[in-house]
Amino acid sequence: MNVKLTKEQITAIAEAGIKVSQKRAENLLSTDAGLWAFSPEDLTLILRIANATYRAGVPVMSDAKYDTLYVRELEEQDPQSEFLASVEPEPVMESKTVALPVKMLSTEKAYTFEEIERWVSRLIKSANDINLDLSELNIRVTPKLDGYAAYDDGETLYTRGDGSRGQNITRAFDRGLKVAKGGQRGSGAGEIVIRKSYFEDKLSSYFENARNIQASIIAEKKIDERIQQAIDDEACVFYPFKLLDAWVGGCKEFLENFESILEDMWKSVDYEIDGVIAEATNSSLKSYMGSTRKNHRWQIAYKVNAEIAKVIVQEVIPQTSRTGKLTPVALLEPTKLSGATISRATVHNYGMVKAKGVGKGALVELVRSGLVIPKIESVINSVDPDIPVECPSCHSYVVWDGDNLFCPNTTDCPAQAENTMIHFFKTLRNVDGFGPRVVEKIYQAGFKSIHDIYEMNIEKFVEIGFGEKTSENLVTQLLASRSLEIEDWRFLAAFGVPRLGEGNCEKLLAHHDLNEIFKITIDEMIAIDGFAEISASTIHEGLKSIEKEFQLIYKLGFNIKESKRSELVSEQFLSGELIVFTGSMEHGARPDMEAEAKSLGAKIGKSVTGKTTLLVTGKSVGEKKIADATNKGVRVISENEYLGMIKKS
Repeated sequence: MNVKLTKEQITAIAEAGIKVSQKRAENLLSTDAGLWAFSPEDLTLILRIANATYRAGVPVMSDAKYDTLYVRELEEQDPQSEFLASVEPEPVMESKTVALPVKMLSTEKAYTFEEIERWVSRLIKSANDINLDLSELNIRVTPKLDGYAAYDDGETLYTRGDGSRGQNITRAFDRGLKVAKGGQRGSGAGEIVIRKSYFEDKLSSYFENARNIQASIIAEKKIDERIQQAIDDEACVFYPFKLLDAWVGGCKEFLENFESILEDMWKSVDYEIDGVIAEATNSSLKSYMGSTRKNHRWQIAYKVNAEIAKVIVQEVIPQTSRTGKLTPVALLEPTKLSGATISRATVHNYGMVKAKGVGKGALVELVRSGLVIPKIESVINSVDPDIPVECPSCHSYVVWDGDNLFCPNTTDCPAQAENTMIHFFKTLRNVDGFGPRVVEKIYQAGFKSIHDIYEMNIEKFVEIGFGEKTSENLVTQLLASRSLEIEDWRFLAAFGVPRLGEGNCEKLLAHHDLNEIFKITIDEMIAIDGFAEISASTIHEGLKSIEKEFQLIYKLGFNIKESKRSELVSEQFLSGELIVFTGSMEHGARPDMEAEAKSLGAKIGKSVTGKTTLLVTGKSVGEKKIADATNKGVRVISENEYLGMIKKS
């Protein structure tokens, strides 16, 4: 395998303080020799490189390979390794370190059930040592989130760093990051994560993995508009460990039901996880067992063994989505991984196919961990790939947009039309039976739009090949979907306008009636908090393209529940103000004050620019910041002056 480091990976290695030449790093990562051929020093260097790039969002290897191959080999060769005894650092390169309010340790890892049994035996022995009744020895099990570890004390959000010193990343909350499950700030340790379903649906075309996004959320540089939208949609959240759903029970029950507990935990959250965390709940036992420099002895992480295989690609085929994007799917030599036979895997996009040489005859590394969908981890032997020049569905010539290929035939492409229909019924959520196969059969019979389907009767369904009873059920479902109450934002989201998902539909319809949306100008949309110029322009064009179909369906008489209207921005007290809050506030946490200002019609900025109209200062604000704002013509007032001003409203 010939590894070539990217500029981003080289930067991450350098900024983590790892002194190694690019050539040596690439040679270490490229070797096909067995891991036994590496010295402990080589293994440690590889692990440090892998850790630095992983934390920076540009990993050189999977978490699974890191844990199950390299860490395991170092444990075998050098059990007393200083690297193994220390908390693996989570650097944020741009910031200085600060002391953490509490120590944040790593978690001891287990990869087999036998290791879990030995850990439980240690718990029982320790309980006996302190004469603790075993009926009081309970174990709490939670999903092991695969995100970015952080600690929130209510005022500051910290990275884990080296366990004792981390970095201040409160800017993530300043950008609108929320606590999961409606939780409050100050909930302690947790992870910054993104919903898997949201990532796959909205971001996987632009970002190779969720780690890219997690690293961007906490970075000092300006974040991508799409990531900001994910924050606004609360798809990216800070998830405190204490708020996770948990299984709690005795040691015997834990061991007897381990497999089912693992499966239940895996399904309990819509976030990436790579195992479960098990911990004793009794405080006296935890105090007695204590911790090493690296881990709490009363806690363990069971990481699902990831299986890795080298597989030959038989072919890469394109599939056209409802938005016209061509998704490359690799057909593979059938390979058994984690108990399942894998014969296909989705490739990120055609930019990746082209850059990494994924095509017929390529040798790739395939990874699957537990219930996780398999993915191509790396390309060992690349080829010159075949890049499609036309849409596989309608044969229109395709066009490049960044790293993606698109079919521009939005009106007559069967794949786009079929997938649009499927998306409509899936999003509506009040009609059963109209899955992909049923919709495909209806489309191929000549019914090309959603309103065509709603006008079908039992005879029409029977005529195109459905049974009498099935046809009756389909018509019944269509009638029911029109009579059952549905929120206006869900109805609008069902049409699949790009950049107009359920969250943005809610925001839009909080200010405008459903009947008015096709009259909204781009400027009016931008005036609503959460809509930037680029997304507003995309949505505006998208609304034009669905207007005719929307009106035909709307006239069928759906039972639509209107959103509660927010007060028009133009009528609000802070209308027209672009406010930046800075410093430590007494009235409330900065995100709460920003939310309050938004409710009064203001737009919120994260830094002072020439467009800022008001800088509200709390405690500990530097004179330079105030002077810079004044020089830009920005009005500067104290927190108390601001509070007095809004009370008059």
